[in-house]
Amino acid sequence: MNPSSYQEMLALVQSFHDKHDLRRAGGEDLAYRVALMAEELGEISACVTKGKGKDQLAEECADLLILLIGTAIAADFDLDQAFQTKMGRLSTRKSKIVNGRIRVSEFSE
Repeated sequence: MNPSSYQEMLALVQSFHDKHDLRRAGGEDLAYRVALMAEELGEISACVTKGKGKDQLAEECADLLILLIGTAIAADFDLDQAFQTKMGRLSTRKSKIVNGRIRVSEFSE
């Protein structure tokens, strides 16, 4: 994701938070946001397991991305920087087949 795209998304989500006064109205409570993200993940799962179309899957993934960006706003951290840092660490990890599927993780030998 190029920096301007992330900055544009961040600005749009911040504008949504401001419009609905989410900070004052409890919409930025982190436990509440985790529950909303779990709900969206369930909707993504339903799209996959019930064979829903790509458009519906994309919409549910967008909902989760909006919630993730909003959580970064609510918790006051730089999600773009966290992403870059994490991808840097992931790029140095080895992969392993676990139960027939590839995993890229910090494996303890």
